[in-house]
Amino acid sequence: MRIPTIVANWKMNTNLADALILAESIKNGTEDLENIEIVLCPPFVWLYPMAEKLEKILGKKIKLGAQNAFWENEGAYTGEISPKMLKNLCEYVIVGHSERRNHLKETDEMINEKVHAVLRSGLKPVVCVGEYKMMREEKKGRGRPDKIAMSSNILNQLKASLERVSKNMISNVVIAYEPIWAIGTGHAATGSYAAQIINSIREKIYKMYDWDTATDIRILYGGSVNAENISEFVRQPEIDGVLAGGASLKAKEFVKMCQEMA
Repeated sequence: MRIPTIVANWKMNTNLADALILAESIKNGTEDLENIEIVLCPPFVWLYPMAEKLEKILGKKIKLGAQNAFWENEGAYTGEISPKMLKNLCEYVIVGHSERRNHLKETDEMINEKVHAVLRSGLKPVVCVGEYKMMREEKKGRGRPDKIAMSSNILNQLKASLERVSKNMISNVVIAYEPIWAIGTGHAATGSYAAQIINSIREKIYKMYDWDTATDIRILYGGSVNAENISEFVRQPEIDGVLAGGASLKAKEFVKMCQEMA
């Protein structure tokens, strides 16, 4: 059974006090919810104090995640954080986010190395894929790019990111579909379009592995998702949850999103 999952990517936001208050507010607002998993991904520097101080508060329902990881466990890699360092602090790691692909020029090969490193450390990668091509002017708002963009970007990214990931390990992977034209723009995809893409991703997983793997793997939608539109996505049978950015920094809104998903 695929557990409905909501991942909060706080990106480069919050100070320590804000992060702790936000986490506790989310916990208080979701403690009566059942059958969902909530993953909070604060900046690296807040992971340890959140893991230490909120261990009893967060409980089993709310997990911690990192926003990135390097592909080596140790070495002369100034400024990088390894999965080995994260192992006792969190359970999930976001890998291949489009902002890192775009701003830091991360390649599919680099992302694949990170996926393997995260899995070797016993952590669960949230692997992000999505088309780069912007919508044409007349399609701005709610919509989709052409089918070529899906074929050339999304499925190729997926295949490359999961290269050499065995059937035994794929069960620990979560996929997040995030169209780059939707992230931070306020222009989310439509629920029906996101479901079509995610169905294509699931079909690709089936071809790469088998039917059981394709039906078991969790695939999320991300990109300008908020309390007003989340129901459009989570009510689609193919969509197992969301990866939220800006909306996850507002406790009341994020709690409402969790409630809607539950």
